[in-house]
Amino acid sequence: MLERIRIFSGNANIALAQKICEKLGVPLGKANVTTFSDGETRVEINENVRGMDVFIIQSTCTPVNVTLMELLIMSDAMKRASADRITAVVPYYGYARQDRKVAPRAPISAKLVADLITTAGAQRLLSMDLHAGQIQGFFNIPVDNLFATPVLIDYMKKNYEDNTVVVSPDTGGVERARAFGKRLGASLAIIDKRREGPNEAQVMNIIGNIKGKRVIILDDMVDTAGTVVQAANALKDAGALEVSVCCTHPVLSGPAIDRIENSNIKEFIVTDTIPLSERASNCKRIKILSVSGLLSEAVRRIYYNDSVSSLFI
Repeated sequence: MLERIRIFSGNANIALAQKICEKLGVPLGKANVTTFSDGETRVEINENVRGMDVFIIQSTCTPVNVTLMELLIMSDAMKRASADRITAVVPYYGYARQDRKVAPRAPISAKLVADLITTAGAQRLLSMDLHAGQIQGFFNIPVDNLFATPVLIDYMKKNYEDNTVVVSPDTGGVERARAFGKRLGASLAIIDKRREGPNEAQVMNIIGNIKGKRVIILDDMVDTAGTVVQAANALKDAGALEVSVCCTHPVLSGPAIDRIENSNIKEFIVTDTIPLSERASNCKRIKILSVSGLLSEAVRRIYYNDSVSSLFI
């Protein structure tokens, strides 16, 4: 029995939080997360959390600064209400792209956010497919970085097992693509691209044989979809039979949906770490898979102090 567990959610992804609660057989905690008239975040916890094991489910997605503040203020409220342990469940970790100094006087925002979450009261972080593995080292608390691979692989094996090549959209994702392709029984290809500026990329070369193959572009997140659409076009021009995209975090901001709908992409497979807009949800090319089962099992194991290492697949 999960007697001492309490699960709360900010406004970022209530649907995912409800799915996790349903799988665990516990109710979603009672909390009002609203704003004052001037835009300040206002939090009221409407049930006792003293001595409880509290999990706050909150992706720091659009609007990023609002959802981040909700997470921080909820954590502070739990700490001041004498919760025994506070775990921040952040399926999508915002500001992760700024994880190192790439230019003079540049911030390392991923580290700043880590400090904020820790200072606010979180004693553990549970996340999924962090943009860079070193972000775990930015925290001085335990971090469990799950991978959506089991959920994605299950779907891909049923639909994309034959004559398939997994493509990494850049050199940074080669290790992820190689591991994914190995489990799928697919070969590997790499796209060599040159980034001209933020949210801009130019495809240069394709390394590997993709002619006459069913191609899967694998990435951890897709923002404006400019990179994957350019990659899809280049792969089709190089002789790919069809091109699909598989990613964990569908940020899909700006012109992303227009680009996907007008592209050569056959299917765009994503998870529900970030809630999609109504238009994105209705896009026939987008297939949404739920990671609620994976996250609920991780929450259960953390609560019972069981090993979660078998989930890192």
